[in-house]
Formats: sequence, structure tokens, C-alpha cells
Amino acid sequence: MTYRIHFTVQDLARTRVAEAPMPLHELELAARALQSRSQPARLDAWRNRARTQLSAQARMALALMPSVGSSPDFLSPTKAGTIEELLDQIRATPPERIRSDVREAALHHPSLPAWASRLSDDPSLLAELCTGLRHLHACLLAPHWAQFTEYLAVDQTLRLQHLLTGGVEQLLTQANPRWMRWNPPVLEIRMANGAERDLYLEGQGLLLIPSMFGTRAIVTECQTVSVSYPAAQNPHELTPLAATPGQTRSPGVSTLLGRTRTAVLTTIAEHQGCSTKELAARAGIAAASASEHATILREAGLVRSLRHRNSVRHSPTPLGLALLNTPGAG
Repeated sequence: MTYRIHFTVQDLARTRVAEAPMPLHELELAARALQSRSQPARLDAWRNRARTQLSAQARMALALMPSVGSSPDFLSPTKAGTIEELLDQIRATPPERIRSDVREAALHHPSLPAWASRLSDDPSLLAELCTGLRHLHACLLAPHWAQFTEYLAVDQTLRLQHLLTGGVEQLLTQANPRWMRWNPPVLEIRMANGAERDLYLEGQGLLLIPSMFGTRAIVTECQTVSVSYPAAQNPHELTPLAATPGQTRSPGVSTLLGRTRTAVLTTIAEHQGCSTKELAARAGIAAASASEHATILREAGLVRSLRHRNSVRHSPTPLGLALLNTPGAG
């Protein structure tokens, strides 16, 4: 079964990749992954640990998020922000919106718990659900959030490269080849739940959302039409570089902060996704020297590097940016 998203010229011009993490949207995908049996080697340890930590309220929230099928849209907005800010928005959802979303989800989720129909009229029940979402976030996502933000930064670098070298066509073709196929002017998405329909964007464009826990393409039509895809998971396109075995991963700051190395880190921060050759040219040093400094910064956790085709591209980590923003770091 296929979900077909139809594009106009305006839609292609307005297609973009999410700039920041979306905690509640990612939480729904993590909840789906928790209940799925896919990717055992990658996710089973996380699943086993998480299941032992779930509170009663967290299980309540989990009951509204099936591994396959629909959950009420108001629970997973495609918005950036802190978890508390987003939970406040859920608490303020108009009752008619809650009622409509629950009714729609029930059509595709036969085992939706009966108490869900009371969410629109029972503020205390909605408050308990929000507590459950907070607990679920703390259990499933919070311990891995720093890693996810790094995944997102690396993925954005790769998608930017796709845009630069092949435009929107390459972006749509390469985002998730296993589940998505670009057949101009239609994006065809293979749906695990067997859904088949045609969706016409009619000028609003499409938002692509990289996910750490999403294992397939997930279409969301809440406010903005979006498609989630696994972030930086294709080993043929993206290979994160690890530290050299046997070397220390976290040398002291004094080892890192010399004039040249600070210039290298600053250049990477100002030109995220630059290649080693570009880094050398912008920093005014030899390519071999740029590679050496980038390696040390990577081993210190200040830079993340990825190999894409025949080049290595560098981006700062949150720690690297924080170090540059520290008074006196330069």
C-alpha cells in the first residue's frame, strides 16, 4: 500500500528539513519503537531497560501510541521547544480538538483505551496524561537527548549537501530510499499500516523530520504536513568517524586551546559541514594540519566528523559551541 504526496512547483520550493529537535514528535516515534520488534541488535538493550522504568502514568500515555497505527495528533505536535513548554500547549488544547483527534485515532486504533474518549471533558485526566508524557520522555528520550541533537546536526549537514549537489530532487530521493520513492511530481511512501491515499500539498510544502528512533517513513498531517525518516542511518552515505583506538577521547582544554586549534574550531563552527580541504583554506593552514587538528577536536568531543563519498565533513558539537562561547575561550 502506498501513500502518495503530490507536489506543485510551490511545494518543491517550500520543502525543508527541520532545524531543531521536536521532543513530543520524537517521543511518539520512540514509543512506537519501544513496542516494536524491529532492529533487535540496535534497540533491544534500550527497550529492556526502558520497560523496567515505566511508571503507571507513562504506561497510560503509551497506550495512546501504538507501534503501528494512529495516535491522537494533539499528543505529538511537530514543534520545537522544551518538554514543559510543549506539555503546557497540550494542556491548553481546545476540547473540540481533543475530541476530534481521539475520534479520528479510534478509527485506525481499535484498541484505543475507553478512557481516551473522556480526555476532552476531564481536565484532571488530561493532566494525568501529561504527567505520563513527562515520565515517558524522561525514560525514553532524556538520557539520549544530547546524542540525538548530534545526530540531527550530522543529518542536517548531509541533507544540506544533497540540496547543494542535487537540489530538492536529491533531498527527496536520498532521505529514506527504503520507504520513500520520488516519482516526480509525487513522493510515494510505503506504509507499514497498509494505508493508501493521495495527499495534495497545494502549495504548503513538506517538512522532513529526521528521527533517532523512527525506523520507517511516518506521515503526519497535523497543521504542517511532515514526513519523518531515520536520521543518518544509511551506512553507504554516512559514516561517523570514531576516535583512534587507544587514544584518549577527552584531553584537557589546555591541550585544545592554542591559537591555531581555536581558529580551526571557530572555522568549523562558522562553516558547519565544511570539508577538510575547505577547512584548511579558510583557516589558512595546510590540509594535513587541518586534518590533524580536526582529529584532536573530534577526540575531545568538540567536533563531529562524517565521511560522505570521498570527503570528510566537520560540524561542531554542542560542547564545542559552548567552549567557543565561554568568556576568554579565544
